[in-house]
Amino acid sequence: MELIDLFLGNYGSCNRDCAAALRINPRNVKAWYRSASACLALDKIDEAEDACNRGLEVDDKNQALVLLSGRISKRKQQLAELDRKRREREERAKKEKATLKLALKSRNIPTRTTPKGPDMEDAAMALEDPLNPASTLQIPVVFLYPAHLQSDFIKAFLESESVGQHLTQVMPLPWDEAHEYTPEDVECYVETISGGLIKAGKRLSLLRILASGKVELVDGMLKINVLPKNKASGWVEEFKKQHRRS
Repeated sequence: MELIDLFLGNYGSCNRDCAAALRINPRNVKAWYRSASACLALDKIDEAEDACNRGLEVDDKNQALVLLSGRISKRKQQLAELDRKRREREERAKKEKATLKLALKSRNIPTRTTPKGPDMEDAAMALEDPLNPASTLQIPVVFLYPAHLQSDFIKAFLESESVGQHLTQVMPLPWDEAHEYTPEDVECYVETISGGLIKAGKRLSLLRILASGKVELVDGMLKINVLPKNKASGWVEEFKKQHRRS
C-alpha cells in the first residue's frame, strides 16, 4: 500500500503505512526506503536521513538506499544554501531599512504611516545606493489637480529635482481643454503637519520643501496640489475654511 501512496504522491499516508510495517518488521528495507523517499519529497530532511540510515544499517549495500542517501545529502545542501540566501536577503533588507530611516532623519524629513496606505505597486522611497544614507533619495509624488479632480503619479521624484521640472514633463495635460495648466501659470501647495498649507516654489528642490520640517511624508509619499493661478486663492481660502470647521 505504501508503494501506491508513494507513487501517487500521498507522502503522509505512505509514511503512516511504512511506520505500521516497520513496527511489525524493523528490518523491512523496502519500508525504510519508501519512508525515506516520502520524507525527502516533503523536505523533511532529518527524518529522511534517519530512515535511510536505518535501512542501511539493515543492508549497507542496498543500491537504492545508497543512491537515495546521495539525493538526501544533495537536497540538504540545496536547502541550506536557500536558507543562507534567505537570511542574507533579510539581513540586507534590514540594513536598507535602517539606512533609509537614517537618511530621512539626517535630512529632517518627518514621516508617518497610516493603517491603510495606498497601493503604489513597485513605487517606494529609495536611495540610489540603498546602503549609503548620503546617496540620492527618490520619493513617489502625486500631483493633485483639485480644481478638476485629476492627478498624476510620479514614481521616482529625485530630491534634487524641482517641482517645475516635473510639471514641464507632465504638461500639457490631456484633459486640460481650456489650457489653464502650464508650468508658468500654476501654483503649487503642500499640506503641512499642522493641517495648513505652504506654497511650494516651483524652482525649489524637493529636498528644500521637505527639509523645512513642516511637511511630512505620509505612507512614503508626498502630495502636491497644483492649481491655475486664477483659481489658487479661492481654493486656498476654501481649504482654510474646511480646516477651521474640522
